[in-house]
Amino acid sequence: MRLLAGTIFDRPPRCERCDELEENCRCPAPEVKRVPPQKQTARISTEKRKKGKMVTVIRGLSSTENDLAVLLTRLKTICGAGGTVTDDEMEIQGIHIDRVRQELQAIGYRVRE
Repeated sequence: MRLLAGTIFDRPPRCERCDELEENCRCPAPEVKRVPPQKQTARISTEKRKKGKMVTVIRGLSSTENDLAVLLTRLKTICGAGGTVTDDEMEIQGIHIDRVRQELQAIGYRVRE
């Protein structure tokens, strides 16, 4: 017997709308409403974490109206640092306020500190 036999993890995934297997589902993909960057304001700040580590935090961008993972990847590449998305905020390791501000403004976001 397999480890997860008979559990929900053993069953193939099904579509939530038509209850067909995901590979056989023909439902249209749901449309995601995105707000243009010009209508959003990002708030940038730095915070001190455990053991004195500094983190640049970007707030004010909704995760439902933006693709924060893609945006964070772009910012991490420019800063040359790691980071993460938590709820509706992005964190980049280190102090990178100037670089983040320049990149967000280049994309079209309004920026406040």
